[in-house]
Amino acid sequence: METLFIYLIKSSGLIALFYSAYYLLLRKETFFNSNRWFLIAGLFTSVTLPFLVFTKIIWVQPSPAPVNWTAIPVQNTIKESTFEINWYWVLGIIYAIGIALFLVKFAFDFFSLTKVLKGKTIQQQADYKFIDVAENVSPFSYFDYIVYNSSLYSQSELENILEHEKVHSSQNHTVDVLISRFFCIFFWYNPFAWLYKKAILQNLEFIADSEATKNISDKKAYQITLLKITTHENCVVLTNHFYQSLIKKRIVMLNKNQSKKWNSWKYILIIPVLAAFMLYFQVKVVAQVKEDKSENTLSESYGVSNVIISKNSSDKEMEKDCETIKKYTNVDLKFFDIKRNSKNEITSISATFNDNNGSKGSHIIDSDKPIQPFEISIKKFRNGKKEIVFRDANNEDTLDNADVTYEIAVADAPEVPDAPEALEAPEFLEAPEAPEPPTSPSHPYENLRDAPTPPDFPEVPELPSHLNNKKAMAKYEKAMEIYEKKMKINEPKMKKFEAEMEQYNKEMESMEPEMKNYDEAMKVFEKKMEKFNKEMERFGEKMNKQNIEIEKRNRKMIKKIK
Repeated sequence: METLFIYLIKSSGLIALFYSAYYLLLRKETFFNSNRWFLIAGLFTSVTLPFLVFTKIIWVQPSPAPVNWTAIPVQNTIKESTFEINWYWVLGIIYAIGIALFLVKFAFDFFSLTKVLKGKTIQQQADYKFIDVAENVSPFSYFDYIVYNSSLYSQSELENILEHEKVHSSQNHTVDVLISRFFCIFFWYNPFAWLYKKAILQNLEFIADSEATKNISDKKAYQITLLKITTHENCVVLTNHFYQSLIKKRIVMLNKNQSKKWNSWKYILIIPVLAAFMLYFQVKVVAQVKEDKSENTLSESYGVSNVIISKNSSDKEMEKDCETIKKYTNVDLKFFDIKRNSKNEITSISATFNDNNGSKGSHIIDSDKPIQPFEISIKKFRNGKKEIVFRDANNEDTLDNADVTYEIAVADAPEVPDAPEALEAPEFLEAPEAPEPPTSPSHPYENLRDAPTPPDFPEVPELPSHLNNKKAMAKYEKAMEIYEKKMKINEPKMKKFEAEMEQYNKEMESMEPEMKNYDEAMKVFEKKMEKFNKEMERFGEKMNKQNIEIEKRNRKMIKKIK
């Protein structure tokens, strides 16, 4: 359960991240189709990216062997059972209840939609199915169905509406609506999911308006149709309906000039943010004990045998020491050429050892003076090796006396073979140079004044739910009379707005020649970039071949060394 909540938190954070990127960087741009795919990709990235986990292995040194502590008996104690609330399960139940309620609401909306479509006459035209209904509903599309009430609009207004709905139908905008709805069901607790849905629906309307006006000669008539449709607020859920509460934004976008191509760099900004998300939240650190293969670890000693020989050591004692060494270390130790002075003190002695595994050695002392005590230390290791050291018994230093001749021999190491002649490495390739982009126009586009804002429109009176209620209908008609008077008052403001838009468009047209030159330069640059990308692909292929060749040469070198 805890894993589920962590996943939901990460996904919700990514949804908020993509919505913030859209709201801050892209919502005012006219890249409507690109924005559509950015928003949809953001949703699917938000639910899939938390599953992508990278594993980072940290090697740690092995801890020392555990200490065996003596077990101490402890008296049994009785622990009182206490009731604890599992908050994960509580939150899980609340989350499931929320999903269930929103799924019921979705089923109800789907039932309402099928009720509107059921039993209606369908007119098939090309890829569209037109349904002319008698109900007072706002025009809408659902996949290839386009529903409208022709009695509410003039012929020209109906043509504008159908052009708009055809765009929704042909581009399958219903899929986007359903996807955003399902995300709101499963992320109902996240306010950014609802804002995300609103942004998707708003952008779909921008797309439909933009594409529809390409096939309509009178752009002004289309905007007036938008205003008229505001009187019909009965919309069917789960559909793309012509009316939206964002009429003002749609009119602004219709009159806004196309965004500059170079503004598309804003889409790339999301990549480093996602990389940071992966780096901080999707890297699983795994600690593994490093297998120490060094000589000290593999050769951990588990037994030491020492023999100390002094000037007063007797032959019998030394013979007994040799037997002890043989018994515990399986090393043959022998003493011979023993010379003594008049005081029976040893002045010269020779010692040899043989561990029967190829390690042999000797230690010789030849002097006129009594010998200094020396120690023979034989250390056994767990890997089977032995270490035999002759050292001064007084200071534990390895014997090094100018008056004493000694020799320590170990098994001869194999001779190191002569290194083979080095193979010549291939010449490294030079990467192609990237072309330089053209210089952007000198116009300060970012400092241009904003497009004129259309005037505010009065609130549309709400149509009574029961049309047979004479009192309510009379009140509605009076409200409509007041609404129409206010609309007439707004006509001068609308004309002023149109005049301002004409002036604004003229200002923007003055920049078109320079923009055309820049666009042509950009096309040339794009062709150069295509050529550069192809050269980079060929360069990458050559580099791969070169790396394979270098690897083969390295293997040959290793074989020759072996």
